[in-house]
Amino acid sequence: MSLVTRCPVCGTAFRVQSSQLAAHSGTVRCGKCGGVFNGVAALVEDDERLSLEPSPQLGLFDPSRDAGTPTPKGAGQTLPDFLADDSASRRGRWLWGIAAVVALLAAAGQVTYRFRAELGAAWPAAREPLRDACRALGCEVSLPRRPELMSIDSSELQADARRDGLIVLNAVIRNRARFPQELPALELTLTDEADRPVLRRVLSPRDYLERNRADALTRDGLAGGMEASLRVLLDTSRTRATGYRLYLFYPS
Repeated sequence: MSLVTRCPVCGTAFRVQSSQLAAHSGTVRCGKCGGVFNGVAALVEDDERLSLEPSPQLGLFDPSRDAGTPTPKGAGQTLPDFLADDSASRRGRWLWGIAAVVALLAAAGQVTYRFRAELGAAWPAAREPLRDACRALGCEVSLPRRPELMSIDSSELQADARRDGLIVLNAVIRNRARFPQELPALELTLTDEADRPVLRRVLSPRDYLERNRADALTRDGLAGGMEASLRVLLDTSRTRATGYRLYLFYPS
């Protein structure tokens, strides 16, 4: 059934089918001005003298198009900001991702540099790669220094029976850690009857190690749970020493 409705905005009359009005609960869009109105409420009497326009149903869902003109998909629609700027958002996420990876690598590099000695001791296979990297950076991979895990298990100071004025220091150093450590320096202090120092001497690992073991132990350190024996001759002909004190330390 053909009916006539009039746009309340621009006053243009349109001929529509009753089925068109029923399909959208009577809501139609003016094909001339784009106004949306209730076509049922705006029905007028059919008069042949009316100047009729094409059916307003042609432009019902797109206010920006003219009547009878196909509208490209998506034309006239305002996209939300998060959709309209999607490409910029993707670029931003990529930049943030790259920055996060760079920051993570930098943090890993700092941790490796700071704990390179411990890493080399825990993973012996990584020692040479770490040394190669350190040569390029102007640093070195030293052995761990944990004095609390190094101890002097025994020590003895006695006169040399074959030579006057010489004393012999015998001691055993033990590495109580589970990993190799750098051998410490020793400070030997000779005391008199009143326990006052009369002679003090600092011994480096090369001073107290046997010559045939000095190079290997200085380079590789004392293995975890192992011990090193030392024997040192000292000239005390100009002192009257009756006692001694011995402790280990790592020079700063």
